[in-house]
Amino acid sequence: MISVSLCVIVKNEEEVLAGCLDSVKDIADEMVIVDTGSTDRTKEIAARYTDKIYDFEWVDHFAAARNFAFSKAEMDYILWLDADDIFLEKDREKLLELKASLSKEVDAVSMYYHVGFDDRGEVSFRYRRNRLVKREKGFHWIGAVHEYLEVYGNIIETEIAVTHRKSEKQHSPPSDRNLRIYEKMAENNETMTPRDLFYFANELKDHGQYQRAITYYHHFLSTKQCWIEDEIRTCQYLSDCYRAVGHEEAAMTSLLKSFLIDCPRPEFCCRLGDFFAEKRQYRQGVFWYELALSAKSSDAGFTQLEFSTWYPHLQLCVCYWQLGDREKAKIHNDKAASYHPSHPSVLYNQNVLGT
Repeated sequence: MISVSLCVIVKNEEEVLAGCLDSVKDIADEMVIVDTGSTDRTKEIAARYTDKIYDFEWVDHFAAARNFAFSKAEMDYILWLDADDIFLEKDREKLLELKASLSKEVDAVSMYYHVGFDDRGEVSFRYRRNRLVKREKGFHWIGAVHEYLEVYGNIIETEIAVTHRKSEKQHSPPSDRNLRIYEKMAENNETMTPRDLFYFANELKDHGQYQRAITYYHHFLSTKQCWIEDEIRTCQYLSDCYRAVGHEEAAMTSLLKSFLIDCPRPEFCCRLGDFFAEKRQYRQGVFWYELALSAKSSDAGFTQLEFSTWYPHLQLCVCYWQLGDREKAKIHNDKAASYHPSHPSVLYNQNVLGT
């Protein structure tokens, strides 16, 4: 059986840290906690689980902190989490099984990251991350913000999921911490990688600076060094920004450009369906929502599950109702209900349709 080091970097995580560590305490053979300046009870809580607690002076660089944590690990493999991540019981069991059976020929293990949930608590947004890596390979983190772990070799994908739990502080308006780091890089004329340009644009968008975001998204695309999933998401985010500044045609064109990169994705088909439905062009809307149901999401990328399940069916119900086809409207509302029976619009439609 392999041995596992858990590595977590923290700052003021007293609200969530115990839950994180409880979910892996019988899986990790050691826990490495790196504190970047907590002023609450974070370190006190960490001390209940481990004596490997280290201080790291924050230097506006997440990769530096994560690499420091990795340097303190001593077991065969390193498992990394954030303090607000947990393994649910079903995933803990899968991870225990993996630990008992994993071949040491494996260099890295990919797991799902569940980060978005609907009003029922069902997963609505997920993607993959390399979570468990062989220590002796010396894999390093890269990037000041939105850092990534550069891995290679024998990588396996599993159905194990890490679940992200939002703390109360994450329900407040977005922090400007990441934006400030990027602004400082720009002011100091530091070289930005294509990934930096992409995430800088995301921060600008999230803070309502749409015109600047558009500029940086185009800078990112012009590098021609884009990960396909980020390039596709750029089409979506550019569309959002153009809509926010009132450029509807550019917004639609940005969505269509995603089809030059890869096969149509459900979320883009639904957005195009929305575009036509809002203009009361329901036949065109039907085309795109139907396409969303037959399109495939990328397991390697970011998956918003509602766009291939209940949402297009719900919108098809509306479109067919407006087109005078009550039978098809009912069929699609019933299908939407099979995925999301408690959705207010589904319930409203059932009342109108008399079902």
